[in-house]
Amino acid sequence: MVNPVKKQQEKAGALAPCPCGRHATYAACCGRFHTGAVAPDAESLMRSRYTAYMLNNEVYLLATWHASTRPAPLNLTAHPTQWLGLEVKKHNTTGDSASVEFVARYRISGRAVRLHETSRFVHEEGCWYYVDGVVD
Repeated sequence: MVNPVKKQQEKAGALAPCPCGRHATYAACCGRFHTGAVAPDAESLMRSRYTAYMLNNEVYLLATWHASTRPAPLNLTAHPTQWLGLEVKKHNTTGDSASVEFVARYRISGRAVRLHETSRFVHEEGCWYYVDGVVD
């Protein structure tokens, strides 16, 4: 049986630049969170979630989504999306809460989309979780 995390790393290219935009390889950046390391802050979690969307890693996305707002399965493959880039605008942390403002660009059904969102995160039991976001 093929390990799905290993397959995703191969798809991303473990030694390729990380899709999240940081100057590190996928393996040294988001790949380590996808394989079990805990994101040290909300911005790192947000970046790893962007990369997880790019890799259709629904398991990681749901695991890092706060239980109070977590949706049912996402079914990411129903609408194939080509992720084109991420720009983090702001990252603010106050105690166990944080927000990250970002712009993600993607293409779906041939149409280019620019998603400008401010996401909310909460830190519980040693882990950061995505709660929700406000789209501009």
